[in-house]
Order: sequence, then structure tokens, then C-alpha cells
Amino acid sequence: MASARCAGLARGICFQPGTFSNHFSLRPFLCLIPCITHTAFLPYSHNGAPKAFATFQKRLFHNLSKEKFLKICQAQVLTRDGAAQPTEVTAEAVEKYEAVIGIETHVQLGTATKAFCSCHSQYGSEANANVCPVCMGLPGALPVLNEKVVEYAVKLGLGLHSDISLRSKFDRKQYFYPDLPKGYQISQFDIPICRGGYVEVDLPVEFGGGHRRFGITRVHMEEDAGKLVHAGGDGLSGSLYSQVDLNRAGVPLLEVVSEPDMRNGLEAAEYAAELQRIVRYLGISNGNMQEGSLRCDVNVSVRPKGQDKFGTKVEIKNMNSFSAMQRAIEYEVSRQVCLHEEGFESKIVQETRLWEEGSQRTITMRSKEGLADYRFFPEPDLPEVSITQAYVDSLLEDLPELPNTKRRRYESLGLIMQDVLVLANDSDVAAFLDAVLDKGADLKLTANWIMGDIAAYLKSEKTSISDVKLTPATLAELISLIKDGTISGKIGKEILPELLRKGGSVKEVVEAKGLSQISDPALIEGIIKQVLSSNPKQVEQYRGGKTKLQGFFVGQVMKATGGRVNPTVMNEILLRKLTA
Repeated sequence: MASARCAGLARGICFQPGTFSNHFSLRPFLCLIPCITHTAFLPYSHNGAPKAFATFQKRLFHNLSKEKFLKICQAQVLTRDGAAQPTEVTAEAVEKYEAVIGIETHVQLGTATKAFCSCHSQYGSEANANVCPVCMGLPGALPVLNEKVVEYAVKLGLGLHSDISLRSKFDRKQYFYPDLPKGYQISQFDIPICRGGYVEVDLPVEFGGGHRRFGITRVHMEEDAGKLVHAGGDGLSGSLYSQVDLNRAGVPLLEVVSEPDMRNGLEAAEYAAELQRIVRYLGISNGNMQEGSLRCDVNVSVRPKGQDKFGTKVEIKNMNSFSAMQRAIEYEVSRQVCLHEEGFESKIVQETRLWEEGSQRTITMRSKEGLADYRFFPEPDLPEVSITQAYVDSLLEDLPELPNTKRRRYESLGLIMQDVLVLANDSDVAAFLDAVLDKGADLKLTANWIMGDIAAYLKSEKTSISDVKLTPATLAELISLIKDGTISGKIGKEILPELLRKGGSVKEVVEAKGLSQISDPALIEGIIKQVLSSNPKQVEQYRGGKTKLQGFFVGQVMKATGGRVNPTVMNEILLRKLTA
């Protein structure tokens, strides 16, 4: 089914399953033996359209000229072997339209076991190692709800300012997919655990900045499907076969459905990034897109500016980074605007498209199901979920400070927004900063050390701030010793790598290396006298008007003291001696 769609849509055409049955084969899929390869199909040939395609083209476009038909294909930008070819739309054309974007985000929860059975849910296990009769959908196996899933759902709802449903229920969502062994998904339909809410976002300063609030429609609990491993080709649409891994089947998910409040790719990417920050701050998920712990399906439509009616929405999947999401949205908006401009807006159909990172384009995957297709009905094997207000209140009391609140606090302390966005982006970094400040360290100096030398070290060593030996107390000590003149900033930078690798006390490291700063005025004056007597020519030139030579003398004093001299005391004495 999917194979036939992929084959035809390589030419930019949407058709129903079965049209090109001679171009793919569907091998039997046995859901009780999940490692069986279930599908194989031949990639569509770009070197010559088969007769069946030509016949189908005539049926669908019998009233179009060849030129108009080619324009449709060009607007789709779906050449089978082409590199990234952005749709050619002028800026003036794009300005006439408004994009309407909503996002459905699946958050994979960091529970020890799956949603309805005791199988482990960790990422990276050997294929089909974490399976049992329940997550394999064997007859007679009954689900039992993991209470941690409910706790995490309520926490996320509180973090999103949602209304928590004290009574909710599970439903069966019917659809066929090779990695869904039961033939249905346990989800929530009409009574989700959370309704409403919002996410607040601060846009990057380099893109103009600004504050946005995006609405949340609902948050509901459900189980994940398995995973298809596509192989035998250089891209998803070119895969020759797929294999099924059911380790992920039954892993708990929270689906967060946004309101269609976003208007461009940047806003959508920042919304998703903020949601990732929230789940990480709450500790309910690692939010890693590369592992599939945070998966975003983006719904995109365009409409002429000033029009209230929504356009036909297209769903985009298969984006594994926020930058890929932004590019996919920008591409899809251009594609739809192009079709509008050419008079082919009726060719924008409600469908699911995949983002191909290699070719930087979206391709059709399948027609989009409607609610009626899923045939929801209450899950008969699970009782309703009933919680108390006291339970919700107890979780609210334990809620940590969330990203937006933290950004507002840092901003009120005097940090510029650019620094605020960096420091509040990672919950571990923010916690480290707060711990240093609790020791009495200066805010701006602490922020500079964390964003500068420490961040550079973490990047070069490919590690995180929670894995280094440097403690908040040690960084506070380092900043204090620099501030009171015991050591210079240069010495601080010199010993920082060792503190990050081995830890320990700053004073101990300084004493062991003989790096304490020279601040005794008498000692510094003696060193300066020696430097001046060794360079009489330069002294004469300085006193003759070449005052830039002061830097030369500073360098000589630094060299004589190994960089340990107190620069403030040194400059004061040096200037006095040079002008005497």
C-alpha cells in the first residue's frame, strides 16, 4: 500500500492504494513473529514512465495542457533523483499568504517499564529483546496501567498550565500498520487527561527576539507503536524492504496537541524546543529527537492574508531536529504558495508527507486518515483513570522552576536576553548556575565563565556540565579569588581545565603550581625598576611621546613574573615610574 503510493508520488501524483499493483509486492507479515520482513517494493524508475503511469496521467489530467501538467509537477518539486530544489516562489508571492501551523508532539516518557506491561523501555536494546505477550498483542494478554505514566502526564499538564481531568479514560484507536501488532493503539479520545494550556517562548535575539504564547489543545496518554527499520536504499522512499522491531511497542507516550497558532518555521521550531526544555526540566523524558523520544508531526496550511477560513492542511513527519523542522515547514509553505499562485490550490490534498533530509523536500507518504477511520471506542480492558485534587496539588508543590519562569528571573537579575536564553536552555546548566550564585558569587562573572571557558571545554570534550568534576562551590571559590586579587583571570583560565577534569580546591591547585598572584607593591616596584633599567632606550622613547610603549613594559613585567603580577597594582606603579 505505502509502496504504491511512494512509487507514484515520486512523480508528484497522489493516488489511492492498488493503482500500481504491478510495481510492488506485499509479503505476508506475521505479527507473532515480529522480526519477519514484511514489505518489499521496487523504487519507481526515473528514466521512463511506464505505460500504466501515462494512462493514469491522462485520466487525472485529461483536461489540462501539457504545460499546466508540468507546472504542477514542478510545483510539487518531486523529481526522483534531483537534489534539493526549493520551489521557485517570489518573496512578493509569499507575502500575500499566511501560513497556519499546528504541531502534534509525541513525548516518550522516561519510565523504567512500558505503559501496560513490565517490559523494560530503555532505548538501544537489541531488536525485539524487550517484548512480551502484552506488547506483542497476543490473544488473551491483558494490559495493566503503569501509574508512573499518570504521574508524568499530570506533571506535564501542570507545566503547560492545562486543566487536569480528575476522571479520564482510555480508548482504542483502530488502524493497520505493520509495527502495530494488536491492530489498534491504546490512546485517549474524548476525555484526555489534560485540556487547554499554553507554552511561552522567547524567540532568539538574532532573529529579532520577542515573546510569543502558543495555545495547547490537549495532552493525552497513549502507547507507542514499534519501529520500522528501512533498508536497501539511500533514502526512505528508496528502501527495498523494512524490518520490524517491537521494543518500542507499548512504550508510554504523551501526545501534546497545539493550537494552530504558529505562523512560520522559526516559531514552530522554537515552540518544539521549549516543549523539549519543559519535559527535561520536569524530568519526565530526555527529549532526545535523535532517539525518537520527542517526535513532532507538523500540520501546515496556507491561506491568503485576511482570510479567516483555513486552507487544506498537510501533515509532515520524519524530522529529527528543530532545524530540519524549520526547513521542512519553509519548503512546504513555498510548495503550497506555488500551487496557489499557479491556480492549482485544489491539488493541495489532506495527506501525510515525509521530510527527506538528503534532498531537502517533502514527499507524499499516504492520504491522511480522518477521525471516522480510526473507529474510536472505549478500551474494554482498562478501567477509567481516577485521580484526586489532593494528588494533583501534591505534584504541583513539587514542580521545579520551569524554563519561562527561570528566564524571567534571570532577566530581572540584570542579564541580557541573549545570555538568558543560553543559560536557561539546559536544566543542568541552569541548576549549576543557581548553585554557584547560592555560594555568593557574582552573577555576571559566573555567567561569563559558564558561557565562555566552561562551555568551550564541554564542547571540545563532548561532555556535559553534570559529568565534570568542577563543583559549584569550586567555581564560586575561583571567582572570589580572582575578584579579591589573589589570582589573576589568566591564572584562573590556566587552572580551570584541571579543575574540570580532577576537581579539588582552587587554593590547593594554585599553591601546588606556585601560581598565586603577586600583589605586594614593594615587590612589584622592584621588578618594574629592574625592567626599566634593562630597557633605557624604550624608556627614553616613551618619555619623548611614544606612550604606546607602555604595553611593551607591561609585557616585560608579565614575563618577569610568569603572568602572576596583579595588573591593577602593576599599572599604577609602572605609570608613576615612567612619568617620574
